[in-house]
Amino acid sequence: MSRRVFEQVAERVARLLGPARTKDLAGLLARGRGVEHALLALPQPAFAEALRAFYAVTAQQAVPRAEAAAYLRGYVAGWNGERRLEDVRTVWSGPATPGVPVRSTAQVLVELVNGAERELLAMTYAARPYLPLTAALTAAVARGVDVHVVVETRQGAAGLLTGPEPAAAFTGVPGLRLWHWAPEARQGAGARQHAKLAVADRQTLLVGSANLTESGVRRNMEAGVLVTGGTAPERSAEHIRELQRRGVLVPLDPET
Repeated sequence: MSRRVFEQVAERVARLLGPARTKDLAGLLARGRGVEHALLALPQPAFAEALRAFYAVTAQQAVPRAEAAAYLRGYVAGWNGERRLEDVRTVWSGPATPGVPVRSTAQVLVELVNGAERELLAMTYAARPYLPLTAALTAAVARGVDVHVVVETRQGAAGLLTGPEPAAAFTGVPGLRLWHWAPEARQGAGARQHAKLAVADRQTLLVGSANLTESGVRRNMEAGVLVTGGTAPERSAEHIRELQRRGVLVPLDPET
């Protein structure tokens, strides 16, 4: 009997739970625990639907629980292998120094966008048009990449941002989706969207101090890290998508 449906559901629940909780679920299965016990042991509401689906398909396809546990442990082992292959490098804006090989933020950012094939998520506090980035984003959308950019707004920054709205930096990129932190979802009047990152295809993550401005990626002295492989890129993308799903991040009309 084909186990493809079971394998798909197992992968889905494992990616949702993450390595530690997937290992916990495998332990429950190995001890013969059913879905109600799993829901109590892993009580987060976001997990409930996936856990029920996993147990239902396991039963429908007559997969022994010990075998299901082995599948899940295989995913955990795979993640552990990915961690060993994780590559982390420093990225800098501003002046270079002789004899110390570092990559510039501007170069890495454009390369990351140009390398995206399916999904590109970015977050920034301030933003100004930067032609190499605008061109890269336009090309990404044109080749079918799902591009989302989260920006702060002047209202959200409560007077700390001047000039045009940060969203205006991306109005020349048709098909790009803009988001912002909903005011009603913020905890206090001083809360601001200050994250600065970009993640491509859930495989490469650039995170640092630089805003998506020419000053940030070229002229200022800014520092960041580029993470390739491992779980950090995927977890970052999952967090952004979950914030969107929950309405913490909401679509932004740049004309308003």
